Amino acid sequence: MQSLAGVALMLDAAANFLERGENDQAGEVLTRALERTRLTIGELRDLSFNLEPVVLRDHGISTALHALGDDRGAGIAVTIDVAAAERLGERTQAALYAIVREALEGAIRRGPPTVFSVRVRPEDDGTLAVEIHDDAPGERRRRSLEVLSERARTLGAALRVEQEEEGTTMVLSLPEYPRGE
Repeated sequence: MQSLAGVALMLDAAANFLERGENDQAGEVLTRALERTRLTIGELRDLSFNLEPVVLRDHGISTALHALGDDRGAGIAVTIDVAAAERLGERTQAALYAIVREALEGAIRRGPPTVFSVRVRPEDDGTLAVEIHDDAPGERRRRSLEVLSERARTLGAALRVEQEEEGTTMVLSLPEYPRGE
């Protein structure tokens, strides 16, 4: 938003230069405004992708999480086994993707880890157990865990976090929603 406001100010300045016949200065300001606009477009594209990546919408959660691991998991052995989550509706998949992305980003910030895994399995009571594990040092910032718990609650899920010497394991107990939820 601030970038766009900055572009608007630059365009106002360029218009003022043009009115005064100062074409060289107007050209310089327009060039900077164009650069700022292109940068802002890239930032918005990244933001949009982070909110709901196209691959998630078009190919489902398994493919999206593999892409996330490929993109962010350089040097990390990433294991994704989430076929059971493909039954979930789009909104639930998007929220689950956000939780996994946040967990991976947190592990990278704390570590980085050498391993990161996500596994989804159906339970006998009809819930889905989502297990996210990394071997990075434990999370010291309580707010990070609160954010993940809050995201889990929006799905009606319970989140349990186990921090041990060999890493952090988060387990979500996720109600299984019908595909059209």
